[in-house]
Amino acid sequence: MNNIKNIIASGLLVVAMLTASSCKKWVEYNPHDDFAITEQDYLKSEADYRAVAVGVYTPLQWLNQAVAVGEIVSDNAVSGGESASDVLSLQQIDDYTHYPINSTMSDLWQAAYEGVNRANYLHQYKTQNLAGQTIDFAGKDALYGEVYFLRAYYYFTLVKFFGDVPLFVDRRLTVVDTKTLQRSPAADVYAQIETDLLAAISALPTTQTDQGRATKYAAQALLGKVYLYQNKYAEAAAMLENVISPNAFSLVSDFQSIFLQSGENGPESVFEIQYSNGQGTYDWAHPTRGQGNFMVQMCGVRGLSGSANMPYNSGWSIDLPTQDLADAYEAGDQRKDATVFDVEAYKNNNPGLAVAYLVAPYKNTGYYNAKYLPRKGETSGQVELNYLNNFRTIRYADVLLMAAEANNKSGNDAKAQDYLNQVRRRAFNDNAHDITSTGTSLYNAILNERRLELAMEGDRFFDLVRTGRATSVLGPLGFVTGKNELFPIPQGEVDGSNLTQNPNY
Repeated sequence: MNNIKNIIASGLLVVAMLTASSCKKWVEYNPHDDFAITEQDYLKSEADYRAVAVGVYTPLQWLNQAVAVGEIVSDNAVSGGESASDVLSLQQIDDYTHYPINSTMSDLWQAAYEGVNRANYLHQYKTQNLAGQTIDFAGKDALYGEVYFLRAYYYFTLVKFFGDVPLFVDRRLTVVDTKTLQRSPAADVYAQIETDLLAAISALPTTQTDQGRATKYAAQALLGKVYLYQNKYAEAAAMLENVISPNAFSLVSDFQSIFLQSGENGPESVFEIQYSNGQGTYDWAHPTRGQGNFMVQMCGVRGLSGSANMPYNSGWSIDLPTQDLADAYEAGDQRKDATVFDVEAYKNNNPGLAVAYLVAPYKNTGYYNAKYLPRKGETSGQVELNYLNNFRTIRYADVLLMAAEANNKSGNDAKAQDYLNQVRRRAFNDNAHDITSTGTSLYNAILNERRLELAMEGDRFFDLVRTGRATSVLGPLGFVTGKNELFPIPQGEVDGSNLTQNPNY
């Protein structure tokens, strides 16, 4: 069967057909005169349901800037780029000068709600289609488990970024509905996320034939993270144990290999957002909306060149790791070189490659995001917009560290140490760096390990906020307490739906 990254485009086309249908004012008009498929006669077969369900995955790809933002707004990375106006929305986020008019925030809001709306469309017609027909087929419940997992993922993205957000689950909204939207308390949004993930867990299999589809383990891991964000430590520990105890996942010995093409969907992968270069599609007007991972181009070394066997392509010197992050790694930690790419050291250590590059013109740190560097042979068509690199969205190491945190907070330091040290033993290839502390010291060690293990993967800022450390860590960088814990509601949404704005924006 096809990998889901290669069939996502067909699902997007089907959903586009559904949302593109229109009507005219005279009753004689037949929409079939304009469209081969209309909403009125769709969802009449198992194939229809499965095609639309694939389309619910597509907006995951459009959220790629969420990973960059989660690092740039933290102490792990700076915006970089060509100048202070290059990708201005990211520059503002880096400098804590972002306002409700911010294109990156608008894109993330719209992509997440597009995902919600697509999931709601299937939910709306789960029992009967628009014609009142009941379409049953083997595996339908499991298919809806994927839909509910995805809706939970989209709402989790929204509540992390914006706090209170409009919550709707019964049906797909129309343009008219936007005038009536109101923000729901974050607690209500989290409650719905939990409901969706519990429904997903009850329906999903532990494995899928198509790589990239949600599994029971992915839903359990995401629910464990959702519990952790609400300080529901006992619930998080119990839920994450469901992912750990079956021994379905393992830590690969070579950390760097996780982020190679050969490492995609590997033994450490709980859930990955799939990208593809197979179609070679691109749209400069909406660079995040193709099948390729646009963030990869952003992370590359500017003007990079060399001999034919040099493995890297050049990029735009955006999302640059900081010296502070580089200094956080201990000697012997294999994660440092796999996370922080020192281009000058690479040049000096590989004289035969004839490496040349341009120093990053703005906010240069000398470092680049090694996990998502653009590599030769991994793109097609319009090179910048079509990298195939998957996002390793939930890794087993993340699950172990979340479980360590949850167990520490629940009073089980022995289990917390075990899970933490499994991650550290892989990092150092020995047990000489095991952590033996308990209580608060152990908790701080776990949080520090999350930074080192997951750096440049989009979690850092949200970890600082949810654990109450954002002010102390980010205050010197410009973070304002009582404001910057959340991002502003996009001004277009405020104007179009009369939504209230987040404090101090």
